[in-house]
Amino acid sequence: MEIYDYGVRAAVYHAPYDVRVETVPDAGLKDPTDALVRVSRAAICGSDLWFYRGVTKWERGMRTGHEFIGVVEAVGAEVRSVKPGDHVIAPFAFSDGTCEFCQKGLHTSCLRGGYWGGHHDGGQAEAVNVPLADGTLVPFPAELSDRLASVLPLTDVLPTGHHAAVRAAVRAGGTAVVVGDGAVGLCAVIAARRIGAERIIAIGHNPGRLELAMRFGATETLNSHDDDISDQVLEATAGGAEHVLEAVGAQASMDLAIKVARPGGSVGFVGVPAQVKKVDLRSLFGRNVTLAGGVAPARAYIPELLSDVASGKLDPSPVLNLTVPLDGVPDGYRAMDTRQAIKVMVEVS
Repeated sequence: MEIYDYGVRAAVYHAPYDVRVETVPDAGLKDPTDALVRVSRAAICGSDLWFYRGVTKWERGMRTGHEFIGVVEAVGAEVRSVKPGDHVIAPFAFSDGTCEFCQKGLHTSCLRGGYWGGHHDGGQAEAVNVPLADGTLVPFPAELSDRLASVLPLTDVLPTGHHAAVRAAVRAGGTAVVVGDGAVGLCAVIAARRIGAERIIAIGHNPGRLELAMRFGATETLNSHDDDISDQVLEATAGGAEHVLEAVGAQASMDLAIKVARPGGSVGFVGVPAQVKKVDLRSLFGRNVTLAGGVAPARAYIPELLSDVASGKLDPSPVLNLTVPLDGVPDGYRAMDTRQAIKVMVEVS
């Protein structure tokens, strides 16, 4: 098998608040099931801030970034679903597509899978070695190459917002409350509207983001910094919402999501719970509220969401409100950390 072995530029973690773009050894084919993808666009995720701020512990030298799209440059001898020249979406986790859990649509529990970044190649780079290419990569039409900002959210935040809606059992005609005004929360608004929720209350504290939530389909917004925010939601919904979508992963957001759920309703949580230390099980128990969620199996959702993006029914691109070149990734992290950006797109090639 031909091995591609050359240095590439990539973002590398050094310490909290210290991410640098450096030349790393290679992104070559190693196994016959690999593909080599030349990255065109990558992104910085809100969940990247957990290691950036030192909340989750990373080792110096780990690669960063789990969201990228690009063009296939080479494939191993056993790869059948993609070929050189194909434009592809890489979900934030790689998977074989054949194991018990992939067959159930739970690709993030793949027995052979894993996540980009850390000890694997990161998406914030010029090129990425993609293991298990047949089960991981999703081709998209070349004509979408002039709408890459609409395609890039399919790697993570749009499927994650959709997962929140699925786990909260959002239904047509229902009332949904979305807790969080970050990229995932905004995509959760898109997802709730796409399913057909009649009323969508978006909760956050950034006026610009809440205005965007209204553009995406929210029917009203509330300020999460108000001391009586839970009372406001309960009053507005006459006792709570049937469907609550938690998209932050903080203790306060989880507490609020549980408080404003209607008896018999569902809370779908997809915010990485890096700061959640406890869950009010007694409240859930007493009101028969379902708490469901977890890491989104993006690979399972991408085909249907891609179809709507391609047709123009969905356009999540406004969540990407800052663009930087690859060498500007450190600036992108700082902008995300200080909430100057909802989500950063990295323009690689």
